[in-house]
Amino acid sequence: MSLKVSIITITYNAEGTLEDTIQSVLNQSYNNIEYIIIDGKSTDGTMDIISKYSEKISKIVSEKDNGLYDAINKGINLATGDVIALLHADDFYIHQDVIKEYVKTFNTDNADAVYANLYYVDSHSTDKIIRKWNSGKYKNGLFKWGWMPPHPTFIAKKSIYNRFGVYRLDYKTAADYECLLRLIHVNRIKLAYLDKYVIKMRVGGKSNESVKNRLNANIEDRKAWEDNYVKPYFFTLILKPLRKISQFF
Repeated sequence: MSLKVSIITITYNAEGTLEDTIQSVLNQSYNNIEYIIIDGKSTDGTMDIISKYSEKISKIVSEKDNGLYDAINKGINLATGDVIALLHADDFYIHQDVIKEYVKTFNTDNADAVYANLYYVDSHSTDKIIRKWNSGKYKNGLFKWGWMPPHPTFIAKKSIYNRFGVYRLDYKTAADYECLLRLIHVNRIKLAYLDKYVIKMRVGGKSNESVKNRLNANIEDRKAWEDNYVKPYFFTLILKPLRKISQFF
């Protein structure tokens, strides 16, 4: 089955990294791709870069938004693909067959969503690997042990978002965690694991920028459980950041 894949890139003043992201999408060997870029009204050279590739980009929106997750939701609403991937302007696919491998996994496993492994790389030298996020195969209940898949590697069918909802705008840094918790742990969508490294992500994510942001993210992680009427173990939210330690070795 030739699934149509919608890839959404969110940008805001991303002129330093965006071209790598765009090229990694346009160089994919899989040919049934809809590429959507949602820009938050950048004030640097971001739109110049987007314009350079505009003939190969399916949809371009540049307007003020209410933050990252609002922009993601705009992209999801615009997407006409069977499955939806998010690739932010600091990230890029490692090789040209990434989407082809995802589609094969969707079809082989008859999955609702597929996740994979992720490299964190130096923001200036992307050949320098800082962390290796090897996700491991999911089993029911793993969220209670601090597990979550790398959000940039998570690709889901649009029908799943239609059924269970998109990203909540009352979260500032943990809407991705809440969404994955809701889809995977609470609603038990059929999840498949592509055991390959597929994305390089430059270090410096919003929730990890400072101790303050990390504490805020932890508060929102707890809120995610409460909002979904499920209870974590007393150590769940302690284990979640501790799981990252092994990724440095």
